[in-house]
Amino acid sequence: MNIPRTFRNRVLPIVLVAGLVNFAPARAHAVSKEIVELQTQVQQLLDMVQRLQSTMDTRFGVIQHLVEQTADSTNRMSTAVNDLQQKIAAQNEAISGKIDSSTGSVQSLSDSVDELKARLSKLQDSVNSLQTQMQNLQAPPPGQNGAPGAPNGPGAASSPSANQAPPLQETYQAGIRDFNGAKYNVAQGEFQDVVQYYPNDDLAGQAQFYLGEIAYRQQNYADAIKSYNTVLENFPNSSRAAAAQLHKGLALLAQNRRSSGVEELRTLIRKHPQTPEAAQARSKLNGMGIRITASAR
Repeated sequence: MNIPRTFRNRVLPIVLVAGLVNFAPARAHAVSKEIVELQTQVQQLLDMVQRLQSTMDTRFGVIQHLVEQTADSTNRMSTAVNDLQQKIAAQNEAISGKIDSSTGSVQSLSDSVDELKARLSKLQDSVNSLQTQMQNLQAPPPGQNGAPGAPNGPGAASSPSANQAPPLQETYQAGIRDFNGAKYNVAQGEFQDVVQYYPNDDLAGQAQFYLGEIAYRQQNYADAIKSYNTVLENFPNSSRAAAAQLHKGLALLAQNRRSSGVEELRTLIRKHPQTPEAAQARSKLNGMGIRITASAR
């Protein structure tokens, strides 16, 4: 190494000087006390140099051994990292293949569901047509037992279709289509029919929620809150309950009723902590400077 070589180059002149002093011909009667002391000091210096050289050789040997160990560890680490990268790449390829397969399965299932819906719609149309034909067959001919077109005597019943309830599924789906098409007035009438004629059906809760949505989009926040309250009170287990509570809180905030709106959003987070609506409520409260943890307190 360079350091020991430099050290030897510096010590060598001292050793030479010491040798010259030791082996110089002693003049008779010229050996003085100072020369003897100088020789002693030079010998001590030589001993120190030898010990220092031995110590440095030992330490440099240890350092070299440590460097070799570090290099070996680095090589092993590099090999392990390369193996891990290869395993991760293989896992990613396998996961990607599974995702592609799952996507294809989901798409196939979605296509099957759409086909089933189309068949159900055709079946519903056939049933409705059959019901209409049966009603026409059961209706008495006009003018029987009286003047043409007159009812059958006093107290005759009104037309069979006067108070007939509309078909539930068809009416509800029509309301959804009109709502998505922003035909809010038409959709409102269809959802109100569902609520009126089928008040205890689960779809009545769905229809009530959409009535609130229509009012909310029209910035009629008071009516929207009433509809959301109906969903929360009469249909607490509805799949729209969390959304109704979220939009109720937003409607209260839109009315500048901050404390009521914040409390409604806190209640949503407490009752439905894992829902997307709860995540939206937390984001809204955080945006207002109200820090909310994973579960509302």
